[in-house]
Amino acid sequence: MLPAKDISRLIEIMAALRTPVTGCPWDLEQDFASIAPYTLEEAYEVADAIERGDMDDLRDELGDLLLLVVYHARMAEEAGDFAFGDVVEAITKKMIRRHPHVFGDAEARAAGSAKGMWDAIKAEEKAQKRAARTARGLPAEDHGHGFLDSVPVALPALVRARKLQDRAAKVGFDWKEAAPILDKIEEEIAELRQAIAEGDKAAMSDEFGDVLFALVNFGRHVDVEAETALQGTNAKFRRRFHFIERELAASGRRLGEVTLEEMEALWQRAKGVEG
Repeated sequence: MLPAKDISRLIEIMAALRTPVTGCPWDLEQDFASIAPYTLEEAYEVADAIERGDMDDLRDELGDLLLLVVYHARMAEEAGDFAFGDVVEAITKKMIRRHPHVFGDAEARAAGSAKGMWDAIKAEEKAQKRAARTARGLPAEDHGHGFLDSVPVALPALVRARKLQDRAAKVGFDWKEAAPILDKIEEEIAELRQAIAEGDKAAMSDEFGDVLFALVNFGRHVDVEAETALQGTNAKFRRRFHFIERELAASGRRLGEVTLEEMEALWQRAKGVEG
């Protein structure tokens, strides 16, 4: 089998990998649950390639992510639920339906007609999904119809916190300005200190989460994305730690062979080098 630019070749490859007896043993063992973590990982690697501005990596990582979409669709097809073509049809229908100001008639394409349309269309879609679940004999409440239930549970925690807050803000449940949130952060830190003093592990976890949630909220109000900010700090930490590692190697030493004070001195030098 030869590579090709046509999506049908990738679908054929996945079908071959999942064919009993002649397929790949590892691929045949997988199911939706076992593949889900890889799907998230590949999405992160796409974001990482974008952050680094590496177009070669971005091409490859998008391919890896597409492979996982094809993988899920193949398993669904084997179960008789849907196939890859159904996935494509569903998303094309959705994009056309949600953009009547682009794909609709002249009136729908009129200037300003898109305002408020997106949420209204999504609300209609959710109502239709609930009706469809009921028609199939499934409990509508399992699908989730609370105001915040449209925010996916599987999102990274910082991203989900931001989206939950954004969603709540749409109905006025939000701080009016950033300054009072700093007081809230201090309040949550005080409660964390109290939990630490009491040695209550469960309370520590709970209060620590509250601190993080309040910090995300503060970031919203000063236009700082918590996930992006933390990614930047992660990269900075890695750079500075690698500086320590390189400097130790240059002097014939290794990590684990020096004191914290020596590493801290090198850390401060790394900060000076970065400016």
